[in-house]
Amino acid sequence: MNRFALLSLYRSLTRHKLHAALNIGGLAVGIAVFLVLSLYVRFETSFETWLPRHRGIYVVQSALHLPGNAFNGAYPGTMSGMLEQMRQDFPGLVGTRIRGGKGGGTVLRGDDATKEDVAQVDAAFFDVFDLPMVRGEGARALTDPVAALVSRSAARKFFGTTDPVGQTIRIAVDAPANYRVAGVFEDLPANTDLHFSILLPIPRTPPPAEWAWYKWGTASLWTYLRFETPGAAQRFQQALPAFIKRRAGQDFGPAPTDIFSLPLIPIAAAHLRPVGEESGGRKLTVATLGIVGVLTLLIAIVNYVNLATARASLRAREVAMRKVLGADRAALIRQFLGEAIATAALAALLGLILAELGLPFVNAAARLALKIPYALVVPSLALVVLIVGLLAGFYPALLLSRYPAATVLASARAPGGGRAGTRLREALVVFQFGLAIAFVTGTMILAAQTAHVRKADLGFRRDGLLTVSSLLDKAIWPARATAILAAMRALPGVESVGVGGTGPGGDGTANIDVIDMPGRPPPGLSVATIIAGKGFFRTYGVTLLAGRLFDDAHGADDSSDWKAWPKGRNIVINRKAAAALGFRSPTEAIGKTVGGGMPRTIVGVIDQLRFYAPRAPDQATYYVYYRDMPPTPVAAIRYAGDRKAVMDAVRATWRRLAPEVPLSVETAEHRLAPFYEADDHAARLFGIGAGLAVLIACGGLWGLASFNTTRRIREIGIRKTLGASSSDIVRLLIGQFLRPVLIANLVAWPLAFVAMRTWLAGFDDRIALSPIYFVGASLLALAIALITIVGQSVRASRAAPAWALRHD
Repeated sequence: MNRFALLSLYRSLTRHKLHAALNIGGLAVGIAVFLVLSLYVRFETSFETWLPRHRGIYVVQSALHLPGNAFNGAYPGTMSGMLEQMRQDFPGLVGTRIRGGKGGGTVLRGDDATKEDVAQVDAAFFDVFDLPMVRGEGARALTDPVAALVSRSAARKFFGTTDPVGQTIRIAVDAPANYRVAGVFEDLPANTDLHFSILLPIPRTPPPAEWAWYKWGTASLWTYLRFETPGAAQRFQQALPAFIKRRAGQDFGPAPTDIFSLPLIPIAAAHLRPVGEESGGRKLTVATLGIVGVLTLLIAIVNYVNLATARASLRAREVAMRKVLGADRAALIRQFLGEAIATAALAALLGLILAELGLPFVNAAARLALKIPYALVVPSLALVVLIVGLLAGFYPALLLSRYPAATVLASARAPGGGRAGTRLREALVVFQFGLAIAFVTGTMILAAQTAHVRKADLGFRRDGLLTVSSLLDKAIWPARATAILAAMRALPGVESVGVGGTGPGGDGTANIDVIDMPGRPPPGLSVATIIAGKGFFRTYGVTLLAGRLFDDAHGADDSSDWKAWPKGRNIVINRKAAAALGFRSPTEAIGKTVGGGMPRTIVGVIDQLRFYAPRAPDQATYYVYYRDMPPTPVAAIRYAGDRKAVMDAVRATWRRLAPEVPLSVETAEHRLAPFYEADDHAARLFGIGAGLAVLIACGGLWGLASFNTTRRIREIGIRKTLGASSSDIVRLLIGQFLRPVLIANLVAWPLAFVAMRTWLAGFDDRIALSPIYFVGASLLALAIALITIVGQSVRASRAAPAWALRHD
């Protein structure tokens, strides 16, 4: 563009400041939303791609295939000793295990104990994960059973500015031991599911507490393999059924491959892969937000093109004068295209600024750490600018440059594209408002579902409940745990203390058992098994539907002696298990014995007790009672009064009885929060995108209303001269302006219905897809559109007929 074209662009923008602000601002906001949501999608899809040669790393999963089993699906953990057996059957296999990780160990310094992300790994760890080292040599260090590698942050935390290499650090995993720091590795990035700040060699023999080290069907650590090519990984996958048949028969029976498999997935795909029977909610959420970003940008582009083409027709006389003064059609086309691209570039720059300013708020709302990679963003924006500029400038350039100069100068009004131009602009308004209404509908449904999930009945009262998972530490033996729980029961404000094998948030363990059922082919009904200790049901406050709960007066209630199980034991089941076992009501199940060779007598039926993710379906579960301490104890404390005072008293008691073990005490709400965070973050981001999409659409509607009102001043004057009142004029204009908004519902409702039904399918407990959300979103969009255009319509209706007929 030459300086005359730039001067023309400057005059056009400054002459119509409000319209320029709407045009450029709308596109800038759309670009900013697209940038932020694109960064989110890029972050979520980049997990583990930072690893060198990540394409050759595969995660070994454990998959169950039991008929009618609620626990079917693939899980990322494996049996502890599986890699050892694989190496025996497949010499030369490159792999490693990660045992522990987040909160996996304790660093002991005098009387101070700090929970840290400690992981135990094989000596071949660096053959799979080529972590960047800051100091020392990682691969050689892990061959030493008393060597440790620490991250840069952990080295600074425990050793300050002194050189950590060669220093001694005391760490407790299975038991306290001294380790020599042999190296420092770089901190792991944010886009990883690997959580460790300290690496230790994995035990060469199974620890005493790991009785299930070689028990098929257990999943206590993660196994990773490396292959040079995808073909090698596929050939290994094909050899795994034979490996399972050779190794797993003792635990799974004569046909283990019928009920169990070991699928391999690339490590970069593991982050968005659903676990077990969970739906692909995380992947769907990421894809949805990506689509929101693209559609918001599309709305902004449509809005920009719509306003640009509408306003360009007002420059017809300028074009005619340029043609009279000698400008040819090619020069005019170049000018219009150049102006459109320059305006789009200005909007892109403003959008980049808005994204940079808004990113801290988005990071805070969604607990992210997104940054703009300018090396990637700038070329992408340049492409967007070119496309938007061509779309916005091409139509007016061809349209206006072809009008004969004499016809335009002789006309009483500037050409506006005729009926075809009006229909095109209305179609674009229908499109952008259709998407905007769909966004608002989706936001309302997302907000309602997330609120419903948070308030859903889990079978226990979450308020006034604390959970203590520190009893899981290997240093807390059963007698010591019993003394700690007794001391907590005596604390002021504590109403009851219960202990079980698991708790809210999934601490501890829950096992899977198979109940033989008459008339049902093997392997029978698969159910979850949860250990209930003293005070378990009372503290959680479960709803008893029939029968009784466990007590010490009935000797058959105690299942702590597993050798006595073949003689029979009493169990409590939940409502879902009662239905799965074929009982017509909870009362009918009481006193019945199930299980064939492992008899279990049902003494009670409870409603439900859900400790896990809301996307996972409720499971058929039975509970067994341990009079003694469960092997994986998780304590629950029901309290009344001031929460802080009770927590302080719990901490003081713990420091007195177990000072060397870090205390982990949290509210039940806090333990369950991670299950809801992903959907909460998605709802916030979706709401931001929807709000800005509606804002962009309304800005465009206001601009078009202003444009059309200005062009119809003479028509309004004639109508008033012929007797039309101001209210008649207002109704006429509002009806015509709102028509495309009403038609937009035909686009919005089917789109929102399909999208939200797919998203809601990921929840076992979900709201109904009520018409209220669709009607409410439409009424909201209609009200916003009405507020947007009513001012223009009223102002036009109040114009004096004489002024309107003289107006040009």
